[in-house]
Amino acid sequence: MSTSFIEQVHYIRIPVKDLEMSAHWYRDILGIQLLNTTEELAILKVNDGPFLLILVPTKDDTFAHFTVNNEQEFSIGFTSPELSKFHQHLKDHRVKVEDIKEDNGHAFFHFYDPNGNKLQVHW
Repeated sequence: MSTSFIEQVHYIRIPVKDLEMSAHWYRDILGIQLLNTTEELAILKVNDGPFLLILVPTKDDTFAHFTVNNEQEFSIGFTSPELSKFHQHLKDHRVKVEDIKEDNGHAFFHFYDPNGNKLQVHW
């Protein structure tokens, strides 16, 4: 098959413990537009693109990241042209954030949402 039937990734679902608090955190701390909240989910839109984050409440001990050799690995990566300012913004809001690292001119850092989901941002 030379072309895919899939056009794009439309959304990613993220497990959260407290839906309302998490929706407000993604909106207020990350600046992602909150489109809708119901009892079953919250829908957030990343800028003007078609990409959505869907927050799904759960009481289970589960995360949007995974492990490799018992080390946490992120599965969701964001971009930010103002990486250092964003890093400081997260620190100012007491977000668990790791140091900025560089790898061949590629800068990035990891941070955690209030539910313990490991995320990455790079530029």
